[in-house]
Amino acid sequence: MPEPHLRAADADRSAVAARLGDQMSAGRLTVAEYDERLARAYAARTYGELAALTEDLPLPAVQARSATPVVRTGCGGGSLEAARRSWAVTAVVVLAVWTLTSIAQADLQYFWPFWVIGPWGAVLLAQTLARGRGRQPLS
Repeated sequence: MPEPHLRAADADRSAVAARLGDQMSAGRLTVAEYDERLARAYAARTYGELAALTEDLPLPAVQARSATPVVRTGCGGGSLEAARRSWAVTAVVVLAVWTLTSIAQADLQYFWPFWVIGPWGAVLLAQTLARGRGRQPLS
């Protein structure tokens, strides 16, 4: 945090409130402690007052592991494997809808699922090939 005598902004108070909520969820604070600290957080005027509210709590996981590199996959922050699973589930659903529609109409319908799963599958394939060659996936 910046110098303790500097005035805190609403965003700073909200960040401390969120951190307190995380710590309560983790079991480090009781509900009563959380309520008391939360009230003090929103009443705080300086960074020093905010820092005092969290000084006995461990750093958030993101700050504690700041040396860990962040890998972007271009798939909403998830893994490429998760993106493949999402694509596969979506493919099954749209293919089932197309199949049931074709059966209900007793006629082979236009194959519109291609426009849903085709481009997405092409992007996943490009990312997989890029990763296989040791390059960063497209984002």
